[in-house]
Amino acid sequence: MDFFCQYYLIMTVFNVELLLDAQNSVGESPVWSAKEQSLYWVDIPAKTIHRYDFRNKVLSAWICPEMTACIAPDFERGHWIVGAESGVFKFTPQHSGHFEWEKISNVKHQEPFMRFNDGRLDRQGRFLAGTMVNEMALASSAGAVYTLSRDHQDWRLNQVLYGLITPNGMAFSPNGKIMYLSDSHPKVQKIWSFDYDTESGTIGAQSLLFDMQTVPGRPDGAAVDTDGCYWICGNDAGVVYRLTPDGRIDQTIHLPVKKPAMCSFGGERMDTLFVTSIRPGGIDLSDQPLAGGVFAVSTPYQGIAEVSHSA
Repeated sequence: MDFFCQYYLIMTVFNVELLLDAQNSVGESPVWSAKEQSLYWVDIPAKTIHRYDFRNKVLSAWICPEMTACIAPDFERGHWIVGAESGVFKFTPQHSGHFEWEKISNVKHQEPFMRFNDGRLDRQGRFLAGTMVNEMALASSAGAVYTLSRDHQDWRLNQVLYGLITPNGMAFSPNGKIMYLSDSHPKVQKIWSFDYDTESGTIGAQSLLFDMQTVPGRPDGAAVDTDGCYWICGNDAGVVYRLTPDGRIDQTIHLPVKKPAMCSFGGERMDTLFVTSIRPGGIDLSDQPLAGGVFAVSTPYQGIAEVSHSA
């Protein structure tokens, strides 16, 4: 942890620390396991799931058969739900790089060369995730959001939103009644809020929360704190914004990398914001040698502990 800096905004001090110089190509989906006192995340093109054990200061990695884009915990059963390329899988980590990998549902992509992207659990433990065409330059609106459900012993993916290019930034309000979602493609760059029925998992009325074409950075991965504020990574701008529920930026964290990808809260007091980042191939690293690193930001705010997947 050889990088350390402080940023001041509206009388708030943010301590930004390099947790790991991971050099991830696309570091995404950080998830804190309080039981293990460990942080999990993925590197999408490397097909790798990482875990950093804070108690023992040990980094583990598992290379999967497909690109893994988002993960969600099933703490009670000791495995993870993974959104990958061809569908959703159950991943059970073991020691020394071994793991169990079981497909639980195929996904019917609308176009070739698609994969899952951002996803997470709602407050009741339902898994929701979005898909995208791998080549963002195509600007294909074939992306969709699916929810995973189970009928007796059979799992299935139900499409609940469609017409997206790069669905991202999924998060839920503290009471679970608002779902947040963005489209991070340069042609869109908007963040929406949706009414969300916590009993049925039904997505309702849609409203524009914030248009990120008005500020530096594209919306990427996100988290929500106990105040109901929405933390969104500003990809390409090297920032994380905190948005109030009425859509105002009230805090900005500056990072030493240009492409923060996703953030989540964790740590013993749930007041550390973990941020993964991207290290694109062929970039000039002279002004951002820590690109692809994982950062830990001390905040005066608290996040909400992850629930377990409801099987």
